[in-house]
Amino acid sequence: MDWENLKRQFYINFIEEDRWRFLTSGLANTLQITLLAVLLGIVIGVVVAIVRSTYDKTIGETWGMGRFFLRLADLICRVYLTVIRGTPVVVQLMIMYYIIFASSRNGVAVATLAFGVNSGAYVAEIFRAGIMSIDQGQFEAGRSLGLNYVQTMRYVIVPQAFKNVLPSLANEFIVLLKETSVAGYVTVRDLTMGGNTIRSVTYSAFLPLIAVALIYLAMVMFFTWLVGKLERRLRNSER
Repeated sequence: MDWENLKRQFYINFIEEDRWRFLTSGLANTLQITLLAVLLGIVIGVVVAIVRSTYDKTIGETWGMGRFFLRLADLICRVYLTVIRGTPVVVQLMIMYYIIFASSRNGVAVATLAFGVNSGAYVAEIFRAGIMSIDQGQFEAGRSLGLNYVQTMRYVIVPQAFKNVLPSLANEFIVLLKETSVAGYVTVRDLTMGGNTIRSVTYSAFLPLIAVALIYLAMVMFFTWLVGKLERRLRNSER
């Protein structure tokens, strides 16, 4: 290996004209989009999961207008899940940016919304599985304490389901972190876009792209370690 040439390439790609700033600013946008998108996804996912699980558990007990609105809400949720999970996230991102919010040029906000809506579909199924895994006796216990269905879900079921699916939600965060690498399709200066910007200036692909890959790898390894630690703590708390 020609170490002199490698050092020269390193200087050209990262040190000269402070080109390393493309990576740091891109990393900041990537983390911002991921964090806000996963929070939005959790909110959307919890609402959709509650609607779908409520429909599955109570549709036979609901009559009149309540039954109609519950069916309508479940239908809307099913359509949302089918469309979002059945289309590529990069296509959803481009539709959001170039069609729905064509008048906006705030790429970070649009990307956050697009990834949040996409993540919400997967969080919904994760959370719905968590709710459905709660023993029916927990519902009956809540009712026996005088709680209505909404109160039982809020105070009894949802906290237990959230604890059960927390490791899965953490893994969804890791997946979302990697998915945001396509944000550059709508001119968002994320981490991947930062590496491409350096490459387009220096005409050197090796070091910028390797640097981007190593940064993603380091982040994924760090968050994977956190998820493992979280899972061990949850297991210990159940003993």
